[in-house]
Amino acid sequence: MYPPIHQCHNGHTLCSTCKTRVHNRCPTCRQELGDIRCLALEKIAESLELPCRYISLGCPEIFPYYSKLKHEAICNFRPYNCPYAGSDCSVVGDIPCLVAHLRDDHRVDMHSGCTFNHRYVKSNPLEVENATWMLTVFHCFGQYFCLHFEAFQLGMAPVYMAFLRFMGDEREARNYSYSLEVGGNGRKLTFEGSPRSIRDSHKKVRDSHDGLIIYRNMALFFSGGDRKELKLRVTGRIWKEQQNPEGGVCIPNLCS
Repeated sequence: MYPPIHQCHNGHTLCSTCKTRVHNRCPTCRQELGDIRCLALEKIAESLELPCRYISLGCPEIFPYYSKLKHEAICNFRPYNCPYAGSDCSVVGDIPCLVAHLRDDHRVDMHSGCTFNHRYVKSNPLEVENATWMLTVFHCFGQYFCLHFEAFQLGMAPVYMAFLRFMGDEREARNYSYSLEVGGNGRKLTFEGSPRSIRDSHKKVRDSHDGLIIYRNMALFFSGGDRKELKLRVTGRIWKEQQNPEGGVCIPNLCS
């Protein structure tokens, strides 16, 4: 029983969560609960050390009650939100659960390997567009990565943006790097960086501009022809950074 703890006029106690479930009536004597607090039990509860609620997921930490709540909000073992872009999906779970959910419920393409090659075609490139797609989930180095593509207005300019998110925590994400490239007509744009964790929403990543951004005028130049159709080919690769034990520098581990 966690604070705030309520009691009826006869001294029966229950927590605030249970109070809403019993429609403000004591489940023992049926008296109206009101807003009487049992401060003695609350003091006892505050003095107890309790395990993290995610102990079943592997968290070994134990905290006083109020510290426990703060920890659980940022616990590395807490479930992940569904990373699917363009919807407010309420599904949460561990990574294997979310991979199956993306494949079966959102019909996201699955790909094994650390290189990718995607083509985006739009027949009316001058039309203002605000859209978001999760193109593919990649499995490489024993991990999963989500490739996103966005179309939106950056100030007054229409832009396209591609970026990668890591299906895991931010600390693990730093072990990997990726590059994206788009080009045509003898020109190209490249982006290189570390994938963001899915702890950050796709909107947060997009709004931080942490990815490959292509302005529409440049995208039309890459498309060639009479600029009446947009044709973008985005290629990229993922690699794992490995620490050199002698020099202390990171060297890339490229998958074949």
